[in-house]
Amino acid sequence: MRAALALSAAALALSANAGPALAKTGAKPADPGMAAAEAHAEATVKAMKPEEKTVLTKGILPFAFGANASPPPAGSVPGAGYVAGIERLGVPALKETDASLGVAYLMGVRKDGATALPSGVAMASTWNPGLMREGGAMIGAEARAKGFNVLLAGGANLMRDPRNGRTFEYLSEDPLLTGDLVGAAIAGVQSNHIISTIKHFAFNGQETGRKFVDVQISDAAARESDLLAFQIGIEKGNPLSVMCAYNRLDGKQTCDSDYLLNTVLKDSWHYKGFVMSDWGAVPSLETALDGLDQQSGSQLDKAAFFGKPLAEAAAKDPRYAARLDDMNKRILTAIYAAGIDKHPATPGGKIDFAAHAKVAEEVAKQGIVLLRNEDGALPLARTAKHIAVIGGYASVGVLSGGGSSQVQGEGGPVVSIPLGIDGPYGAFAAKTYQRSSPVKAIKAMAPDADVSWHMGDYIADAVIAAKKADVAIIFATKWATEGRDLPDLSLPNGQDALISAVAAANPNTIVVLETGNPVAMPWLDKTAAVLEAWYPGARGGEAIASVLFGETNPSGHLPITFPKSVDQLPRPVLDGYGQFEPSETGAPPTPDTKLYANYNIEGSDVGYRWFARKGEKALFPFGYGLSYTTFASDGLKTDGKTASFTLRNTGTRAGATVGQLYLVSRGGETKQRLVGFQRVELAPGASQKVTVTIDPRLLADWKDGGWSIPAGDYAFALGSDAEHLGPATTVHMAARHWKNPAD
Repeated sequence: MRAALALSAAALALSANAGPALAKTGAKPADPGMAAAEAHAEATVKAMKPEEKTVLTKGILPFAFGANASPPPAGSVPGAGYVAGIERLGVPALKETDASLGVAYLMGVRKDGATALPSGVAMASTWNPGLMREGGAMIGAEARAKGFNVLLAGGANLMRDPRNGRTFEYLSEDPLLTGDLVGAAIAGVQSNHIISTIKHFAFNGQETGRKFVDVQISDAAARESDLLAFQIGIEKGNPLSVMCAYNRLDGKQTCDSDYLLNTVLKDSWHYKGFVMSDWGAVPSLETALDGLDQQSGSQLDKAAFFGKPLAEAAAKDPRYAARLDDMNKRILTAIYAAGIDKHPATPGGKIDFAAHAKVAEEVAKQGIVLLRNEDGALPLARTAKHIAVIGGYASVGVLSGGGSSQVQGEGGPVVSIPLGIDGPYGAFAAKTYQRSSPVKAIKAMAPDADVSWHMGDYIADAVIAAKKADVAIIFATKWATEGRDLPDLSLPNGQDALISAVAAANPNTIVVLETGNPVAMPWLDKTAAVLEAWYPGARGGEAIASVLFGETNPSGHLPITFPKSVDQLPRPVLDGYGQFEPSETGAPPTPDTKLYANYNIEGSDVGYRWFARKGEKALFPFGYGLSYTTFASDGLKTDGKTASFTLRNTGTRAGATVGQLYLVSRGGETKQRLVGFQRVELAPGASQKVTVTIDPRLLADWKDGGWSIPAGDYAFALGSDAEHLGPATTVHMAARHWKNPAD
């Protein structure tokens, strides 16, 4: 059900107006607004009657779903979840909606639409925290206008496997890039007086066996990779809630993990907000003692553990009584910090869809990545006479990722392809397309051209069309969804063969990829140009056409590595794939079913770090992205704490580039880490000096319960991506060990 309904982010505490990050570690100073919210929460808990103390700890699905569904509570809004308030104490109900990409469509139950941002990897390809914040503010405003005060946003899991069905929802494979971007998005969401989550905490690396796959990883590797991404995201964005994940970690469900929820989140990171479960992810009452504060969508669990059973336990056991007070305090702290009690969200708010569409279009434009451009094939001249557009339903729309993050505009999807699944989950298991036609946008850009569209279902017909055209543009799609992983890196439905045949027929073939994951490209050398457009959202068609014709100079850079083949991955065979069929719940076939994912193979060396460690070259490396102009970087100066360098536009067109600073070795051994980045807009011939602060955790090891920088030589280099690096600058750094953020 979770594959269909509510999910989304997890979030942490602190108010949206906390002060700037400290230079040492990114930690924030004490926030007086958060302290006041916490004090208010303590007073409210003291005023609670015993029967009121489990009200905020249990959520439900607030709409009729399934044969035995009960009517939704009065005042609820159809969405992912509903948590009743306490009217006597002025505590408002929590009304929750998915997800990170916009206000979820929920099968059209609300009979409304919302603005769909591009997919998470598309947003991350902008490398633009400011734009991420703007996008977060936009979807937060729409959630509020629809009556929601909790947005299940903030997906921060690192891409450990490119076949993960939810890769499109998440951001990147790097802790710094993910943390900075998700923090910015969360801050934008919460600027609307609503709570955002950060999710899924943690190591939600695959959908195969997602409710029972047991991730194996050491504490050190965990702290230096996925957990660091969450930690930076919390520091930057101050999410008021964290959503735990479905999978297991070292034998324990993550929503029942004392290590994750208590040791790491609440003790080590001093998190003040609350932890909500994913929907259907609570195994028992004991999860309360292990740090879970709220049971979400309780109808999907074996029992409503945080209702009557929790009240009875608290009446008899001091441990549960103390924990119950803390659970309420944390939830109330989030409510007061967000100002939900003083700024209630009510349905029927005005939404400026035109303005919001412009935000989504700008994200799509900045997120499109130009992967190949032979002999200046792009941008296309507006004087082109015959353009054949092939495949991808490009005549009517652009592809969207599936599952609980699904967003659709007013009127719903323009194309919906059912997958033949019966029952209430069928609507979730459909490939859908946003109402933004690339063909119409191309025709608008080249009004004098003969633009024809061809389905592409017969290769022979596509070849005939390509031979007649000056330019052939193939829209190749690969759908991904929550609830199931992808078998490999190929394009489905014979599209690889289609592209090869069309490119052989017309050397001026442009491929536009609409995917949520990396794909292999056996036809790459035959094409003139390749654009990765991802799932480009509400105005994806217009954004693609703008890049194709040069109105927009492409500036996207890959936030994930595109491998040449699965043989380059730490786990060439996806754990459990083909062994366990996708199911509605993800429950194990038998109680003793075991499935393990060994993340200790790569440890903290995720993505490009793994490729550097193994000396492998990717199909397209992390950070890669071409432009219609050229750039250079030089003048690197660093002491290992800050760094400065100059970026130059050496071409003839205005454009944007991303300065990327990497640690490339430590003590003479290869150890690659992105340690700083900045996106810069430059006019032709212009230059700009950039200064970045280097978070010392990116240079350190997690050791003996804290961060440790060994003494030695540290080499840094500028790169246009993770593989194309300039000369190294080496500095000697003294040994250092610290535990607390302010040390």
